[in-house]
Amino acid sequence: MSNISEKAVISPNAKIGKNVTIYPFVYIEDDVVIGDDCIIYPYVSLMNGTRMGQANRIHQNTVISAIPQDFNYRGGKTVCEIGDGNIIRENVVINRATYEDGKTLIGNHNFLMEGVHISHDVHMGNENVLGYGTKIAGDVEIHSYTIFSSSVIANPGVRVGDCSMIQSGCRFSKDVPPYIVAGGHPIKFGGINGLVIDQHGINAKIKSHIANAYRLVFHGQDDITNVCNQIEQQIQSSPEIDNIVKFLKTSKLGLITKL
Repeated sequence: MSNISEKAVISPNAKIGKNVTIYPFVYIEDDVVIGDDCIIYPYVSLMNGTRMGQANRIHQNTVISAIPQDFNYRGGKTVCEIGDGNIIRENVVINRATYEDGKTLIGNHNFLMEGVHISHDVHMGNENVLGYGTKIAGDVEIHSYTIFSSSVIANPGVRVGDCSMIQSGCRFSKDVPPYIVAGGHPIKFGGINGLVIDQHGINAKIKSHIANAYRLVFHGQDDITNVCNQIEQQIQSSPEIDNIVKFLKTSKLGLITKL
């Protein structure tokens, strides 16, 4: 049985799961779906197009599925889909998609700290941490297990690979590949992300292979196509190395700056 305050403003058309707690002064529009075991704190707004899974905690003054801040939006019925087990702290804004065939997508068990803004059509994987005041522009792709320190700005269309970390205050307009630390002004490759790699049980041999792959990427003089060929020829294949090569081959904007 859900615990819903009488002081919340909730459309009768919204679909609310079991064991959901909704505090006073929450605002929920018509086209909203909330899964079981969610907690919605005061002054949260869940706008049309919200699709929320189970066991999410949405804190004060957050707006989910806000109208996209995109001049191409024409008022279509679009969505913002949120998975399970996410913690979304105070004053977060997440925009729904611009076009009806797209979606803004937040996966499972992500932690969005105070003041984060996720723009339209962002696709985010699982178990990411976005620090205070981080701003993610439209059409950005964030894979899983990444860490964004505070006040990071990701410009439109960039991608961030698995297990990478972006240091505080960075602004970037090119892709950040998997398993690395990126920082500085302008943003640069700062080595592999050894701590997160270790936390995910990647053994020392694979860790060494990852480091060797990025020596070819960031210390060599060849273009990405030739670097990918060198990695495939010189470094033993593994899921992690294959992930790096796939990321490099599919980069449209290019990579952040070499050292």
